[in-house]
Amino acid sequence: MAGRLPPALAVGGGVVLALLALLWGGAQGAYAISPLQILAVLRDALGGHAAQGPEHLVFLNIRLPRLLLGAAAGAGLGVAGALMQGLFRNPLADPGLIGVSSGAALAAAGAIVLGPQWWPDLGFKLGSWTLACSAFAGGMLVTGLIYGLAQTQGSTRIALMLLAGIAINALAGAGLGWLSYVSNDEQLRNVQLWLMGSLGQARWPTVLLVGGAVAVCLAAALLLARALNALALGEAQAQLMGVAVERTKRWAIVVAALAVGVVTSATGVIGFIGLVAPHGVRLLAGPDHRVVLPCSALLGAALVLAADALARTLVQPAEMPLGVLTACIGVPLFLWMLRQFRGRV
Repeated sequence: MAGRLPPALAVGGGVVLALLALLWGGAQGAYAISPLQILAVLRDALGGHAAQGPEHLVFLNIRLPRLLLGAAAGAGLGVAGALMQGLFRNPLADPGLIGVSSGAALAAAGAIVLGPQWWPDLGFKLGSWTLACSAFAGGMLVTGLIYGLAQTQGSTRIALMLLAGIAINALAGAGLGWLSYVSNDEQLRNVQLWLMGSLGQARWPTVLLVGGAVAVCLAAALLLARALNALALGEAQAQLMGVAVERTKRWAIVVAALAVGVVTSATGVIGFIGLVAPHGVRLLAGPDHRVVLPCSALLGAALVLAADALARTLVQPAEMPLGVLTACIGVPLFLWMLRQFRGRV
């Protein structure tokens, strides 16, 4: 369609946008570091030179892990959103429809509120990974339940999955409300902080785990791109074109669930990225999933990095919850996109 970006320009623009967001986010914070200093620090680090100033220590030990975790989180959420919109054939679909976020939130809240009484040894065995492992397991269990409810005579009914997702998400929300009701003040604060999302706990092991998982999910999603393009024509037409429809559905759900689950387990709930990033890419570059998937990852990374930079600077020395900023950025951006491109939707 006229006015849409060519694939090469869309991908190149996404790369530039993500790099600019990474550079700008690295410069923001209580200790200001200019972009030129960041480039010098990276040059010294890659060249094997020892740290020469406080900017080296601040950027390499504190800010860089946070930036890389934010980029990986945004990329994972963007890819998951693109997969769900392709699977549901609806540009307003969101990864939350398969229950990963609600399941992770319920399990994390359970670990915070009930864990010390019901599973006192769990914290000793898993240590600082207790909350992350609980959230990931909860997200996978709820997604598996929704997927199972959507099965009819050996096939996955997308309409049933949508309805099951709405019902199970509502049930998880009720469970989360009950846990908030029975928690004490400290537990309630911890639950609310986790639900609003943050990159403040970024550590190199977490960065490597999330980054590696998201990279694998992106690679797997790209393998599904042609099948998702065919699926956009309808399931019957996709089958006539030789696409294994049920296998495509299954793998799209698995990849999206893994991406959102691993991100949410590390950062808490970060909303709206999975909806805004792929929707914006579709409006600007068209519906081809070979372009939508990588560009959604890049735009998602840029949005999370920009939101995190604002979260660290708007109310210094305090830090705003990341989920609040992603919503504040995402909602106006989404409404603007709908207004600017309503003729293409």
